[in-house]
Amino acid sequence: MSVTICQSMGFVVSALGIGGIIASTCMDQWSTQDLYNNPVTAVFNYQGLWRTCVRESSGFTECRGYFTILGLPAMFQAVRALMIVGIVLGILGLFVCIFAMKCIRIGTMEDSAKANMTLTSGIMFIIAGLCAITGVSVFANMLVTNFWMSTTNMYQGMQNVQNRYTFGSALFVGWVAGGLAFVGGIMMCLACKGMIPEESRYKAVSYNASGRNISYRTGPYKAASGYEPEMKTRKGPAYEEAPRSEDAGRSYPSKYDYV
Repeated sequence: MSVTICQSMGFVVSALGIGGIIASTCMDQWSTQDLYNNPVTAVFNYQGLWRTCVRESSGFTECRGYFTILGLPAMFQAVRALMIVGIVLGILGLFVCIFAMKCIRIGTMEDSAKANMTLTSGIMFIIAGLCAITGVSVFANMLVTNFWMSTTNMYQGMQNVQNRYTFGSALFVGWVAGGLAFVGGIMMCLACKGMIPEESRYKAVSYNASGRNISYRTGPYKAASGYEPEMKTRKGPAYEEAPRSEDAGRSYPSKYDYV
């Protein structure tokens, strides 16, 4: 019962995490204009992975997509790739996890097969969460670098300084979603350990000797001299010891007894 609960909770948490990663990737508020020095403005800018938007004070919002790929920074494209890889792995992991649920019976699928599928989906969720967290963190590092560079130029009195951008809401959604996917993957891996049948965990192998059992008894070591004959005992029908006669122990007189 606990394995089923752990697997179900892992599936729900992972599904929430994958949904959050998809939502974070589609959101436009990855970076928002910093209003620290200019709280009252007629135009508010914010940017996402796919387009940049401008919102006026009248409430009108206009968005324009990035119509170039080569013109974008390499780190920006890397963030895109990481988020897409996380989404693809997460969706595949959800499909695998659905068929691996212990509460769902599909044909004659064994528990060992479901355990392997559960482990596979858990690894996919973990990688998807790490991809999302890495992508969001790289984008946040880019924002921090550009922010301090703009701040330095502004304090040096340079003119025509561009707007400073700070963290948007999509970054926080991506961090939380990546963490949920990572935790859900760990729960799936833990559930896999409990789904393995007991007989497949420990397989005892018995070894039978081909011949009869021979016991060896250790005794004290005796140094053999070179003058003692080697006695070999042979057993078998051809080497049976002849029966001793009654006269075997009788003593006969020698020739010296008659002198």
